[in-house]
Amino acid sequence: MFSRSARLYDPIYASIRDYPREAAELDRLIQKRGPGARTLLDVGCGTGAHLEHLTGYEIEGLDLEPEMLAVARERLPAVAFHEGDMVSFDLGKRFDAVICMFSSIGYVKTEERLRSAIASMARHLEPGGALVVEPWLAPDEWKDRHVGAVFVDEPELKIARMNVPEREGDVSIVEFQYLVGTPDGIDRFSERHELGLFTVEQYLGAFRAAGLEADHDPEGPMGRGLYVAADNVGC
Repeated sequence: MFSRSARLYDPIYASIRDYPREAAELDRLIQKRGPGARTLLDVGCGTGAHLEHLTGYEIEGLDLEPEMLAVARERLPAVAFHEGDMVSFDLGKRFDAVICMFSSIGYVKTEERLRSAIASMARHLEPGGALVVEPWLAPDEWKDRHVGAVFVDEPELKIARMNVPEREGDVSIVEFQYLVGTPDGIDRFSERHELGLFTVEQYLGAFRAAGLEADHDPEGPMGRGLYVAADNVGC
């Protein structure tokens, strides 16, 4: 899905996400649930922007998109990055903390796959470990056909990305239209993103099914909420 826009991802979101602040808050939440946590896996790690600031951990990342992983490996060449699907991955090891940020979980699309993804993350937790998931929008939060736009104005990079999202059942459809200007010329392309719209109870049910107890913060880093979970024994 990000094969053409991977190199544009960081410039687009530089003004939207405060990665140092979010990493500091992640550290606080993880240490509250599991004091002394030192190993961390970022599922749906994208370009590695959160991992760059989680300096107190031995970190690894997992993503489905090779082009995003290529950017992450350039950013953090000493870090192990894995290509895999969050629904069914198996790294053969466990971590003190697992995070899944920036609504990456929405790409699972169905509740069955949501439960499988949460279960896969839970299997990679050490006993008492913390799982932090930033959700996509809930069904009652979705607004059809509003116009979204992001603009980047750098000396040698101009980007206009616009979309008018729609909904098919409990799946949101976001068709991004890109106009990208560089010294080499102007490029136009589109990307279709489909993300599942899940209720709070569906998320909490997926955590419970995986043997985790989760707290729900309805605000989170940017208004979409945040779930912080740990196994029943660790709680």
